[in-house]
Amino acid sequence: MTDPTLKARIRSEMTLAMKAGDKIRLGALRMLLSSITNLEKELMVQELPDDQIREAAGKEVKKRAESIEAFDAAGRTELADKERAEREVLAVYAPAQLSDEAVAGLVDEAMAATGASSVKELGKVMGFVMGKAKGQVDGAVVQQMVRERLGE
Repeated sequence: MTDPTLKARIRSEMTLAMKAGDKIRLGALRMLLSSITNLEKELMVQELPDDQIREAAGKEVKKRAESIEAFDAAGRTELADKERAEREVLAVYAPAQLSDEAVAGLVDEAMAATGASSVKELGKVMGFVMGKAKGQVDGAVVQQMVRERLGE
């Protein structure tokens, strides 16, 4: 028997969450499935490959992280806690994040390949790194690292 696709796994886990009465897990998985379906319609494909599903999950995790920051800043800890729980559910499906050392290595490689020497060439370096990392690193982290290296 072949391994089920990631989308099929998400559906089966959604069913289990429904049977268990786990509302937070169920809500997070429904949102992810909705995001996947919207992306399929946008790209006009029958079913997304697993790597694109992982990218969609990564975007959902990032949305949760941004919401957590906003809720914490506003003093809404109950909503921030709900978002944290959803982020934990979704993080399983997101691509694994690269370590700081791996990102630093990619930045060094990008700077050597593009010949960047000033902040004006930040876009070239960012494009190179983000293309190689493919959702495995936050752009803000890369940008900060590149700016430090280029001496801003």
